[in-house]
Amino acid sequence: MLKSKKVRLSIFFGILFFLVMLLVILGKTSNFDHLVYNTVISFRNSVLDCYFITITKLANTLTIIFVVIFFALIFRNRHSLFLIVSSIDCLLLTTIFKYLIGRNRPNVLKLIEQGGYSFPSGHTMFSVCIYGYLFYLAITKIKNKILRYSVSSLLLLVILSIGVSRIYVGVHFASDVLAGYLLGCCYLLFLIEVEEKFYLKRG
Repeated sequence: MLKSKKVRLSIFFGILFFLVMLLVILGKTSNFDHLVYNTVISFRNSVLDCYFITITKLANTLTIIFVVIFFALIFRNRHSLFLIVSSIDCLLLTTIFKYLIGRNRPNVLKLIEQGGYSFPSGHTMFSVCIYGYLFYLAITKIKNKILRYSVSSLLLLVILSIGVSRIYVGVHFASDVLAGYLLGCCYLLFLIEVEEKFYLKRG
């Protein structure tokens, strides 16, 4: 299994995640966090406020539950099962690391209120694990070229926008979002590898 490119990439992203986590624990990300935070919020205006406040809700718990249930009811296949597993594992992983690190959120210039700890960004990890999994399905299962590129591009935009939105609305540091992406990619690649191996064994 370690020979798989996906597994090697998963391990790579996992190592990067723990490096970022170590830097956060040691307090070495402050300059980076403040630079990115100040840069992002400098672009605030009424149009972007509306966009990012809306887009960040796509990774709220209730929205994710709706997306997963909707997908499961429509397709009722192994992909639905793995999407459910992905959402549950994502919630467990982010909860564990949030309480393990115990990092407080930014407390100035917030556009929305958000409880809980900051590291890693749960919304960002959800965006990768859920919308990233749908992205994987889009590029591997949709045969119509135009539809495939349209759906995959839209999902990629959502994934990237959710991460930026967490900084823009003032509830996460840049290192939280980076960690969310890294942990999300680590888990998603491993999940896809497990699913493909499971499917091959089932014949």
